[in-house]
Amino acid sequence: MTVNTVLDLIHQYGYLFFFLAFSLGPFGVPIPNEITILTGAILSRSGVINHWATYICILSGFLIAVTVAYCAGKLFGHGFKKKLSNNKHYLEAESILRKRGDVAMCIGMFIPVVRYFMPLLIGLSGIHYKKFALITYSSALLWTITFFALGTFFGNPILSLLHA
Repeated sequence: MTVNTVLDLIHQYGYLFFFLAFSLGPFGVPIPNEITILTGAILSRSGVINHWATYICILSGFLIAVTVAYCAGKLFGHGFKKKLSNNKHYLEAESILRKRGDVAMCIGMFIPVVRYFMPLLIGLSGIHYKKFALITYSSALLWTITFFALGTFFGNPILSLLHA
């Protein structure tokens, strides 16, 4: 995805683009989060779009996505668990969550793809919403701030790498 493509999408959908890119990301929208957040930060630094509106749309979309994934795990957990009970990847992930719980929930937010499956797994495992929200939302805030800051402060070198 190029910056021009993102600009076209922003012109067409406004800030809703960032919200949808992050809230629909786990449901098959093939837009890499890292590229989107870096591009949003770079464009906001250059004054093309509003810095705070972009960040708020990204964060709120991401929080909605992980919350929906958690709720899906809570609501449909029994059916999922039966289907996944013999899947070695699921069993390994469940074991890691059981052994490393809080740390796994935090680190999972920083790993592409895992950041969207981790909340589902947390919901399946029966972890209470308060604990999920405290750890996952804090981690999401840290992850989005980190990438947005990288794009804001190192945007020009990153942009030149993307055009190379």
